[in-house]
Amino acid sequence: MIDSHCHLDEDRYGADLPAVMERARAAGVTAMICIGSGHDLTSARAAVSLAAREADVYATVGIHPHDVARMTEADWAELADLVTRPRVVGVGETGLDYFYDHSPRQAQQAAYRRFVALARQHGRPLSSHIRDAHEDAAAILRDEGAAQVGGVIHCFTGGVEDARRYLDLGHHLSFSGIMTFKNAQPIREAAVFAPLDRILVETDAPFLAPIPHRGKRNEPAFIAHTVAALAELRGISVEDAATATAGNARRLFALE
Repeated sequence: MIDSHCHLDEDRYGADLPAVMERARAAGVTAMICIGSGHDLTSARAAVSLAAREADVYATVGIHPHDVARMTEADWAELADLVTRPRVVGVGETGLDYFYDHSPRQAQQAAYRRFVALARQHGRPLSSHIRDAHEDAAAILRDEGAAQVGGVIHCFTGGVEDARRYLDLGHHLSFSGIMTFKNAQPIREAAVFAPLDRILVETDAPFLAPIPHRGKRNEPAFIAHTVAALAELRGISVEDAATATAGNARRLFALE
């Protein structure tokens, strides 16, 4: 299994991080993509550093859409350097969040376009966070030629029509522990609708722990519950679901 989106740099791990990573390995997680995207570049730097130390960890770099209104030209310059570092396999998470609107929508849109350009310039796929903004996000991805590098809609929370929109743009969909929640029927329908070769799985750890761990600190080992849920939905074995989603992640992010 591959956890295609986790935040191992989060303070909620701290000194417990080595044990968290060992539990993931023991559970069959062969790679973890640490998403270096927070309110500033601290997360990106930490993700790059962790990926340099751990053979099964890779990094992406970005600034979360909540915080793009505060970005400076110095931030963009540093991101352009960080994305070239060894084992940096993607740009993001970036995107649009119209649920919280912590940054003005116009600022989010402008930054998202610029992140797509950064990804295209360096040949890295995008990891996109989209909440209540599917139509605008798809338009930006289309306008800016994101299909050239591809990407994934992380923690996909839309329905079938939203899934179709991104699949038509050449993107993947990543399903998290939310898929195991009782009120997630539209997400489960999208997980059945999407072609198996366009699906990734993720924890978004330390957030969004799946049932039976809901409400606890999430960690990459818990990806097994999401893989099992996906397998049941699609009527395939857990082994086949793990193999397929791991292979998709390796191809999309060009993992070693």
